[in-house]
Amino acid sequence: MADFSELSAGLDLLEKEKGIPRNEIIDAIAEGLKHACRQQIANRRQVKPENVNVDNIHVTVDYNTCEYHILEAKQVVNDVVNPDTQISLQEAHDKYGGDYVLGQSVNVEINSMDFSRVAVKTAKETIVQKIKEVEKLSVIEEFKKKIGTIVTGVVERYAGRNISINLGRCDALLMESDQIKGEHYNPTDHIRVLVVDVKDGSEEDRLKKNASGNEKKKKRDNGPRIRLSRSHPDFIKCLFAEEVSEIRDGIVEIKAVSREAGNRSKIAVASNDPDVDPVGACVGMNGSRVNAVVSEIGNEKIDIIEWSDQPAQLIENALAPAKVIAVVADADLKQARVVVPDYQLSLAIGREGQNARLAARLTGFKIDIKSETQAEQTPGFMTFDDIYGPEDDVDPDSSDDMDDAEDIDSSDDMDDAEDIDSPDDMDDAEDIDSSDDIDDAEDIDSPDDIDDAEDIDASDAEDSSYTNNGEGEE
Repeated sequence: MADFSELSAGLDLLEKEKGIPRNEIIDAIAEGLKHACRQQIANRRQVKPENVNVDNIHVTVDYNTCEYHILEAKQVVNDVVNPDTQISLQEAHDKYGGDYVLGQSVNVEINSMDFSRVAVKTAKETIVQKIKEVEKLSVIEEFKKKIGTIVTGVVERYAGRNISINLGRCDALLMESDQIKGEHYNPTDHIRVLVVDVKDGSEEDRLKKNASGNEKKKKRDNGPRIRLSRSHPDFIKCLFAEEVSEIRDGIVEIKAVSREAGNRSKIAVASNDPDVDPVGACVGMNGSRVNAVVSEIGNEKIDIIEWSDQPAQLIENALAPAKVIAVVADADLKQARVVVPDYQLSLAIGREGQNARLAARLTGFKIDIKSETQAEQTPGFMTFDDIYGPEDDVDPDSSDDMDDAEDIDSSDDMDDAEDIDSPDDMDDAEDIDSSDDIDDAEDIDSPDDIDDAEDIDASDAEDSSYTNNGEGEE
């Protein structure tokens, strides 16, 4: 009796390395043995294998011990016409014993050791192909569960401008369009990527028509096709989910992300707990959390804003760091008009329109931004009340006007009054009587100065009298 322990151990190792269930490998072996029988019969008949019917051949395998038997069902007849499907009654009695009758079926065992070299090769190819198909389906199912998550791979080589990455059980290409601009990797470098999509590589492409109208079918390469990305907006989401525990716990939620990979990103966050600041949670102490994300994406700038259910408020937040005077948003048309100070217009638009473009993607609104001067000069863009709020009519005798009159003496005027007597003014007043002035005063009262003063008074008196006298004479 054949020893199947080595086969069983090999199946266990294959299941562990490839992640293929043991039963599916055994089914592949059974199918390979059946194909070998087909090839063996074809060689004996000297016909093509596809012309051989093997419906009467059955392969039984014990899933525990891996012991297998190949049984060929033959019908008991008096005169054998087809030895592959028939057996004589005498032969059935002599070889297999028992009381067989005409028309009864006899299971004749086929020894796999009698297979020819071609039949053995056919069995091997069938088993390998079947195992590859099972492995491919297993890989597809595994990575389909990882769609929307970050995996770590090893850079193998550059295929043109694309990067071939080893993900463990399979390889995948990181296309140029999914890379962050300016990044470069060397072979054996570890790289973190987002799994965007997984497809079966053996499926046919869509039908394409050439110039003559003929339909062409082009098959893709075998194996799973896994789309990876580092420029996808969800890559930012996953990185923040790894760094911010509040996001993992569901306390803070990332509502929207707009991104231009390698340059700048904007994310809108909201908190499900009123006691938790969503922006502060994402920034972290001293910016530790957001800095960890920035270092992973090549020092890309990230603006974190607070989400709002009010479109106008959300648009105002999205245009940060620019200051906004007024926003008029139409939720039905998804359009918004924004007025900003004259000196903030370039900041609101951003370099090459980047800030406004990211804000539009983040909010889903088409945003028209004008400066305060432009808005006033553009008829119908925005009314005075939209920008500065409603203005009441002035009535001199009304209480509102009295309030305005009182405003004249309001805190601003009081502040002005206080400014006069403020500490700075007091300091200035004190400076007038400072030590230098005192010294000057002391110098004037010194004995020498008194004498000088007397001299000055005497001479001045003489000059004065001279002048007066002169004028009088004239």
